[in-house]
Amino acid sequence: MHIAVGYDQSEDAYEAGVLACQGAIKGLAGKPANFLLVFASVAFDQEKMLSGVRSVEKDALLLGCSTAGEITKDGPLATSSVAVMAIHSDDVNFFGGVGEDIAKDAREAGKKVAEAVLGQLPQGELPTSFIMLPDVLVGNGASIVTGVLDVLGKHFPVVGGAAGDDFQFKKTYQYLNGTVYSGTVVGVGLTGPVKFGIGVRHGWTPIGLPMKVTRSEGSVLHMVNDKPAIDVYDVYFGDYAKELRTDTLAKLAITYPLGIRVAESDEYLIRDPISVDAAGSITCAAEIPEGSEIRLMMGGKQAAIAMAKMAAENALKQLEGAPAQGAIIFNCIARKKLFGEMAGDEIAAIQEVIGRDTPLLGFYTYGEQAPLNGEVKNIEQCNAAFHNETIVIYLLGA
Repeated sequence: MHIAVGYDQSEDAYEAGVLACQGAIKGLAGKPANFLLVFASVAFDQEKMLSGVRSVEKDALLLGCSTAGEITKDGPLATSSVAVMAIHSDDVNFFGGVGEDIAKDAREAGKKVAEAVLGQLPQGELPTSFIMLPDVLVGNGASIVTGVLDVLGKHFPVVGGAAGDDFQFKKTYQYLNGTVYSGTVVGVGLTGPVKFGIGVRHGWTPIGLPMKVTRSEGSVLHMVNDKPAIDVYDVYFGDYAKELRTDTLAKLAITYPLGIRVAESDEYLIRDPISVDAAGSITCAAEIPEGSEIRLMMGGKQAAIAMAKMAAENALKQLEGAPAQGAIIFNCIARKKLFGEMAGDEIAAIQEVIGRDTPLLGFYTYGEQAPLNGEVKNIEQCNAAFHNETIVIYLLGA
C-alpha cells in the first residue's frame, strides 16, 4: 500500500483542488491511485473545488466532505485549504456509496449507504471496515450509525467524522466521486488484506454525582432527576448559570460537556450541549436516551493531549507490529476550540507515536463515529457509537 497527502491554500477553488490532488498523486511515485479522500473548507465553491480534484484523477473512487478545519502532518492548517489523501494498493479494494435524505429518516439513510457499498460485493462478503462521513446538521448522528450497523452487523468496525462548515453550523457538504451532496452520508468499505487500527479517546473525567435522564426526546434533554435539565449546570455554576441561557452554554460545554455512562464499562460517551430553552431543556449534539445515567464532565488541555497519544498507541498496537502506512484523524471541533493556538500540540503528540513522516490527513468534525474504546480485535465487544469532543485515529498498516 502506498499513501500520500497533498494540500493547497490557493484562493481559487478549482486551482486549489488541482494542486492539492497533484501533490497527493506525486507522492505515489508513478503508481495509480485507487482511492482519494478529500477534505475541504466551505470557503471554496464546492463544485469547482471537486472539479479541480477530478481533473487530475478521474478514475479513482473519491470520498470526502467539507470540514471545520483540515489537518495534515504539518498540523492543523491555519487557513482555508483543500487536502487530499491518495492511496494505491494492488490488493485492497474500495467501494463507495451514499445515503440520502437524512432529514427525512436518519436511520434509513445509514442503511442506504451501507447497502450501496454491500451491493457491490460478492453475496455474503463484508468489508473489513467502513468509513462514514455524515451530515448531522439535518438529522440525528447516532441514528445514522445505527442504520449502518443494521446492515453491516451489530459489532462491525465503523469509523468516521461528521462534516463541518468552518464552525458556522449552517450547511455541510459530502463528496462521492464527482458529485457534491448535502444532507447525506457518504461511506466507503475496504476489502482485502488490509491491516487497520482504531484509537478512540476524549480525556474528559466525570465530576459530581451520577444523575438519571428522566425525560428526553432524541437530542433534547428535558428532565434530569425530575428537574429541568439546565439544573445540571445551575448546581455547579450558581449565579453564572443564568448566563447559560445565551450562547454561553455552548462555550462552557467545550470544557464541561455531559457524559453518558456506558453499560458495564467505565467509559463515558461525550455529548455537547448546544442551547437551552426557556423551560430549561438542553439541546445536545446527539441523542441522550431516556433512562441514561449521565455525569457532568470536566476537561483540560494536558489530559486531552495525553488521551490523544494513548489513542494513537492503541491504534498502532492493533497493527500487530506492522508500521503505520497512513493515518486518518477525525477530531472534534470542540477540541480545537479548547486548545486554541495550541491545537498543533495534540497532533504532534500523535505523531510521536506513529512517526512524523507517516502520511496523515484529518479534519475537525461535528461529531465522530468509532467503536467504544477503539475495540476491534474482540469483535463481540466492538460497539460503534456516535461521539462528541473525542479524537478518533484510523491507521492503515502494511
